[in-house]
Amino acid sequence: MADPLAQVIALLRPRAVFSKGISGAGRWAVNYTAFGHPGFCAVIEGRCRLVVAGEMPVTLEQGDFVLLPATPAFTMSGLEPATPKRIDPHEMLSPGEDIRHGRADGPADVRLQGGYFLFDSPDAGLIVSLLPSMIHIHGDERLATLVRLFGEEASAQRPGREFVLTHLVELLLVESLRASSRKDTPPGLLRGLADARIAAALRQMHGDPKRPWTVDALAKTAGMSRSAFFDRFVRMVGLRPMEYLVAWRMAVAKDLLRGDTLALDEVASRVGYGSASTFSTAFSRHVGQPPGRFARTSERLDFEPERVRKADRPPELMRGKPRRRMSPPGA
Repeated sequence: MADPLAQVIALLRPRAVFSKGISGAGRWAVNYTAFGHPGFCAVIEGRCRLVVAGEMPVTLEQGDFVLLPATPAFTMSGLEPATPKRIDPHEMLSPGEDIRHGRADGPADVRLQGGYFLFDSPDAGLIVSLLPSMIHIHGDERLATLVRLFGEEASAQRPGREFVLTHLVELLLVESLRASSRKDTPPGLLRGLADARIAAALRQMHGDPKRPWTVDALAKTAGMSRSAFFDRFVRMVGLRPMEYLVAWRMAVAKDLLRGDTLALDEVASRVGYGSASTFSTAFSRHVGQPPGRFARTSERLDFEPERVRKADRPPELMRGKPRRRMSPPGA
């Protein structure tokens, strides 16, 4: 049986960048402009306030974990009123340097571990759009352990560091998305997976994307009438069933094309198209460029790292003179 959540995370290709300690004392507040990359923070001790653009304000407490799949603008502060200091997250201190907000001396009122990472998937934007813009979880011991391990590994320079960090990021994503899969989650993949009937259809689409699925066939899988299934799918996932199917097929196709090992007609067959020409037409309409050009572009970005957008590369891989460094949420 297909596991849509595991498949989505595998396609996102999360890649660790860095993590650091954050603390605050007294009156303090920081306002970050939108960052765009996924970020997280975990409260190790104490309390603070967090206001994420488009979300209700929350008070973070010890044991809380926050994941922002595409970090928007946000404000973090102590519990006492303070004028926020505006910060561009692309112009921050280097990885590993802890940050102190507010009063510099004395014990901290709150301590956090913050971090950020990148998605290497060429279809990350589409997949992230199916996730909640903010995931807030309280008291999950497994997440707390993973964050602690991530922080320890990020601050060390041991052999295999990047391999370990990348897999810890994958585990952080799985655990946080699992914990947020509830029926009151905003429309998207997680809410769909929390609904037993819709989840059955999603597993079928993910498990066999080349099958000529119809709304009728998916409704039968879900044990529902066509109209009831259609309405419920849209309400839970936020897309029509066939829209979601095409989006998933194109995400898989991009991944296959990026590998550059399959002929175009084989890629077409694996994602449910009868010929290379019909697939090319659908791919061009969905992606904005033909599959051959997409494959060549992806190959160039994979094997000529100096042409990759600098903002999407971890600081330790940048060559030459020092460049602006990115910071995790809450820094």
